[in-house]
Order: sequence, then structure tokens, then C-alpha cells
Amino acid sequence: MSVYKRPIFQILLKRLRERRRFIQVLAGPRQAGKTVLARQVMENLIIPSHYASADEPTLRHRTWIEQQWDIARLQINPRRGIKDALLVLDEVQKVSDWSALIKRLWDEDSAAKRSLKVVLLGSAPLLIQKGLTESLAGRFEIIPVTHWCYAEMRDAFKWGVDEYVFFGGYPGAAELIGDENRWRRYIMDSLIETTISRDILLLTRVDKPALLRRLFQVACDYSGQVVSYQKMLGQLQDAGNTTTLAHYLDLLAGAGMVVGLPKYSGGRARQRGSSPKLQVMNTALMTAPSGIAFEQARKDRDYWGRVAESAVGAHLVNATRATNIEAFYWREGNKEVDFLVRSGRTTVAIEVKTGYAKEVLPGMYALDKKFRIQRKLIIGGQGIKIEEFLLKPVEEWLR
Repeated sequence: MSVYKRPIFQILLKRLRERRRFIQVLAGPRQAGKTVLARQVMENLIIPSHYASADEPTLRHRTWIEQQWDIARLQINPRRGIKDALLVLDEVQKVSDWSALIKRLWDEDSAAKRSLKVVLLGSAPLLIQKGLTESLAGRFEIIPVTHWCYAEMRDAFKWGVDEYVFFGGYPGAAELIGDENRWRRYIMDSLIETTISRDILLLTRVDKPALLRRLFQVACDYSGQVVSYQKMLGQLQDAGNTTTLAHYLDLLAGAGMVVGLPKYSGGRARQRGSSPKLQVMNTALMTAPSGIAFEQARKDRDYWGRVAESAVGAHLVNATRATNIEAFYWREGNKEVDFLVRSGRTTVAIEVKTGYAKEVLPGMYALDKKFRIQRKLIIGGQGIKIEEFLLKPVEEWLR
């Protein structure tokens, strides 16, 4: 994994080589490769660099940031021809009032014409975004780091599409799939539990932590299904209200775990009041807790269909983050279309079929009759192969 360089490596490297200064922010879920990416860039920049992480609770104090900043500053020495240096701060959102302090330090360097390049890494995108907009307006650029897509897992680990559909896009877990029990424990203990306890509950006010945990479980169990908030309340023991559930679902989405897709309405307004379509953002979050083995899953046609649809949905959700592309589902009565993606005036409808469709899909027909849909895609069966779909950027299907 340390050798393979993701496509966003070149984006970050190019930005740091530019003379114009912006704070570069890598925000994304745990184990998406942010730290590895930053260290690869440090190795390829011909300037001094300093890396530090605030992941340990004892380090979460404002003076820690100032100390790391001073270490990086001291590496700049114009008399010796060293005009630039790079500072990488990991898990910066865990330091209280971090954004206001970084603003002051950044502005000090700008006033002194000191060329310190700064990269911030964070595994809680909602908190990172809040700090940036509150204090650092006009001083930063965000590079979203999403779960690894199929092309990346294939190139780095030589996976086939079935391995990706089932085991998902966690590069740190890739070498464990030969021992599925070990892989499963790693996903549940090191990723799921750590994300919930350290990136959500420890950093955000959550009045009903048991409810949030149970909501995550329900969202994984029902990934690919449209579930009303009222039905979700019936599935949860420590039930709050629909507003609380919607808020907790947003927190889980911000941590890169699960998202509730809104219903497509044709207009620009997103139907937040509609029943969401629950969607895992990495299929490992769905398959690891299930206890179902890889070979068993492939033989279970219904279960494999659900996992394959969730893999397509995860691909769409991750690929559209921080872009002008929106993802939806559509349902009216008993007619449904799995996914829609929209960019500007172009909308593409997507139906996932792991078997052979013997008749015209009623959902597609009803949707096309009600709205002007530019393109309709069938993934799997007699349509586009799921491997072909997952290998292409979503933007290509919108052209």
C-alpha cells in the first residue's frame, strides 16, 4: 500500500509546488489513506517537511499546534537557500479551537512573507468543514479523500470485482481477506468501533449514543432499501424522534459510514422530508458484521444482489462527494429506480440487476414518463457489466 500512489497524490503534489499559498485540507474517513498520501508527498517534495499527529488525547491543546508550527518554521533558512518548508498536521480537528489558532499563525507567515506550506488531515469531515468556514475562509482548499474505488483496489492489490464488491475499499484490511475472521474483527474493532467512539461520540454532542450505534446497525442491515424514519423508530429500542435520527444519519455520513439518499423530485430542492434510501459508503461495513462468508455470499443470489447494489451505490456516493453531482433514488407506489445522478441539466437513471431482466423495468418506464431523463443504464444482467461501471468515473456516464 505504501508503494501505490492514488490519483489524488498528483493533485496534492501539484498544489504544493505552486507558488500561491493555500492550506491544503485532506478530509475523509478513517483508513482511506490520508496519512500514507501525505507521507508520499513529503518524500517527493524537495523541501524540508515535518509531520505530527494530534490523535493522542494528551496532545489536544493549542500550544501543541504552536510547537509543531515553530518546528516547521525553523526549517526555513533563506541564507542557506531553503525558502520553503512543509508542515503536515494529522487529526487536527481534535485540538480545541484549532481553526482560529491556525488562522493567526498562517496570517503571521503571510505578513512575514514566510513560505510555509501546510497540509491538514482530518477523519471527521463535518468538524473539519465547520472549523474551516468559521475561521479560515479564503485560506484553504479541500481535497476530499474517499473510500478506495474498485480501480484503486484492483491496481494496488490485484483484486477482482467480486472481492471488491464483498470486501469493500479499505486498503489496510486488504491483506487480511485470506483469514476472513481476522478481516471481520479488524473491520469491526479497528474501523467501525473506532470511528463511532473517537470520531463521532468523542468529538460531537450525541445525547443518545446507544441510538446512534443502533441506527448504524440498522442502516447496514437495510443498505439498499428505502426505509421511513417512522419504520426506523420501530426498529430501534432507545427511540428518539425523526429529527434526531436525521441528525445522527448526517453524523454517520460525515464520518464516511452510511448515508441516507434523498428521493428524486425533478426540481432543485432536495426532499429531506422523504424516506431516505439507506446506503453504506463501503460494503465492508455491511458484510463484516453480517457473519456471512465470501463464498457463501456469492452463492446466495438475493444477498449477493443486495451487496452488489450497495457496491454501486457506494461508488456513486463516494464519487460525487465535494462535486456538483448529486445522487438520489426514486420511488412512486410500487415502482422504484435504484439510483439517479444529476449534474446540471443532465440526469442519469441507474438500475442494478444481478440476474437477467425478462421484461421492461416498470420503475424506469414510470420515471421516464414523469421526468425528462437523459440516459437510462442497466448495470448487471444483460446490461453494462458491474466491473465496467465501477471502473469508470461517474462523470463519464453524465456526458
